Amino acid sequence: MSVLKISNLHAEVDGKEILKGVNLTISEGETVALLGPNGHGKSTLFNVIMGHPRFVVTSGTIYFDDIDVLALPTNERAKLGLFLGMQAPSEVPGVINSDFLKSALNARREKPISTYNFYKLLDQATKELKMPFDLATRALNEGFSGGEKKRNEILQLKVLEPKLALLDEIDSGLDVDAMQVVAEVIRKEQEKGRGFLIISHYARLYDLVKPTRAVVMINGRIVLDGGPEIFKRIDQTGYEFIKTELGIEIAKDEPNMNTVSIGSCAVKTGVE
Repeated sequence: MSVLKISNLHAEVDGKEILKGVNLTISEGETVALLGPNGHGKSTLFNVIMGHPRFVVTSGTIYFDDIDVLALPTNERAKLGLFLGMQAPSEVPGVINSDFLKSALNARREKPISTYNFYKLLDQATKELKMPFDLATRALNEGFSGGEKKRNEILQLKVLEPKLALLDEIDSGLDVDAMQVVAEVIRKEQEKGRGFLIISHYARLYDLVKPTRAVVMINGRIVLDGGPEIFKRIDQTGYEFIKTELGIEIAKDEPNMNTVSIGSCAVKTGVE
């Protein structure tokens, strides 16, 4: 079983320390909700795991399958089975979506997939995500709506079949129907033993995908690790109990932490 183990991880961006000693272990097959107020290091952690060059690790370790992740470039981390579904996917003019997916898939295979089998796989995946197949023939994310970009991230996940997927607000920009579709695909991947670490500001997504654990990041550290009852409590009461019960001052204080919860459920707007 694959295991991601992060120990005493410190990282900075533009000279400012963001991660201040993160300790976290996730096993393949787990679905973990990563919670915390904005600005406390959640997205930074994802970028560090995947090797974004702007984020500099100053100390600590990340191991996946007992391999030193920090010693590898991003493409090698992906080959290990790590995947990042980005919060704001970039548009890449001139790179066709299907070509990108096929190249990424072949980079992880000993023998390249045949064109027939690839398009069969792509057709099945787009149908599950209720995506128009012609999105595969367009430039990567160019002109895509917010919802289409997020579904395209999940399409990549389905095609690449990682061992552990990091999903950074994959539900933002999705209406209720689209969120149901994405959640259903995630549930099917969970049944295959896929692991997930998920950031979301919508309690609804967590209700749909049912995390096995919840961890809370405050001030660049994991301060709480437990069951699903954690995100349910935060959705109801906010993060104030972190201060009152755990005695942890929240450095980047919100005006009233009792009003800061995971977030409201998505509403049907007609826009993905």
